[in-house]
Amino acid sequence: MAAARLLGQAPALAVWRSVLAVSSRAGLAWRPSRCRSSAAEAPATKAEDDSFLQWFLLLIPVTAFGLGTWQVQRRKWKLKLISELESRIMAEPVPLPADPMELRNLEYRPVKVRGYFDHSKELYMMPRTMVDPEREAREAGRLSSSAQSGAHVITPFRCTDLGMSILVNRGFVPRKKLNPDTRKKGQIEGEVDLVGMVRLTETRKPFVPENNPERNHWYYRDLEAMATLTGTEPIFIDADFKSTVPGGPIGGQTRVTLRNEHMQYIITWYGLCAATSYLWVKKFLRRAPGT
Repeated sequence: MAAARLLGQAPALAVWRSVLAVSSRAGLAWRPSRCRSSAAEAPATKAEDDSFLQWFLLLIPVTAFGLGTWQVQRRKWKLKLISELESRIMAEPVPLPADPMELRNLEYRPVKVRGYFDHSKELYMMPRTMVDPEREAREAGRLSSSAQSGAHVITPFRCTDLGMSILVNRGFVPRKKLNPDTRKKGQIEGEVDLVGMVRLTETRKPFVPENNPERNHWYYRDLEAMATLTGTEPIFIDADFKSTVPGGPIGGQTRVTLRNEHMQYIITWYGLCAATSYLWVKKFLRRAPGT
């Protein structure tokens, strides 16, 4: 009887063994599949991150190269501007145009006029130091300067040939000579021929004080305000050095400066481009396999 029961149960046991074996194999097969999927996703994510970083960092040398090239063009433009300015300054004097509108394109151009000064309406632009190229070259880079502080004397000038009055910067006087009574010898009387450079009006720069007409202190050229106060046309010229007379203001106080630092910028930007390009190539193109 017992043997018969065992024989009857044999097929069932065989079926259970088969189910357990299949289940066991299925479980073993599924678990490794999940691990392999996670392991495959990690390298893909890392590759995407590296690709983004690679192209993002490439923007640094590309941008630096573009800025360097832009500075090359700026330098060409500045050199042309300096050349035009130098040729204008060295040009022969022309008669002063009667129309102020014609002067817009004549700044720094020498002009000649004939007439007489009205010393009773002097204006003072201050503080100013005397233009002295030799001293300025010696003191370049120093923190202090030996230049004496003073003012530019702006005097109405009646142009007898044009029938109008203009403003003339006669030049520099030290502060102790600001009062005209201290320089009576230099107060020119009668008609004179004068050569000077055309100057246009200025806008107030940051940190420059406002002009104070009540105290006769002028910090920048406001031609409309100056002309209204003195009853002249809004025309302004800087008298040349030859206009200087003993005891009077020192002429030739036109300061012509155009900054040309573009070569420094070119070297900076192209240097940055070269350095970052080398680092980029070393990082992304010359890596050993597997790194």
